[in-house]
Amino acid sequence: MFISPAYAQGAGGGDTFTTLIPLILIFAVFYFLLIRPQQKKAKTHREMLGAIRRGDKVITGGGIMGTVTKVVNDHEIAVEIAEGIKVKVQRGMVAGVVSKTDPQGGQAPAPGGQQGGGGLLGGLFGGRR
Repeated sequence: MFISPAYAQGAGGGDTFTTLIPLILIFAVFYFLLIRPQQKKAKTHREMLGAIRRGDKVITGGGIMGTVTKVVNDHEIAVEIAEGIKVKVQRGMVAGVVSKTDPQGGQAPAPGGQQGGGGLLGGLFGGRR
């Protein structure tokens, strides 16, 4: 009578590519801001754990500092946390290496290391001979 019948509006909205663009952009933002940095951090942590050797000072996940006395196997290290007190720690529970010892065999320093004076700017502007 006074109310006119309402008809359903047709599905609008363009093609499927334009509807997928926001999802692709969201995935790209998540990848570059969350996933990629987390993978880089995990990779550097794995490399740090693989390079632990006797004499390194480490911090465990519980906050205990100590010196590595023995690398037992791929999953376990022995850490001296006080004079004469040694504990075994899972290698994965090492949060960080405070100071590293020199490599065995007296290897040459890394190519990026400083050899002589001049510093970074001296190396850039021809201060090295």
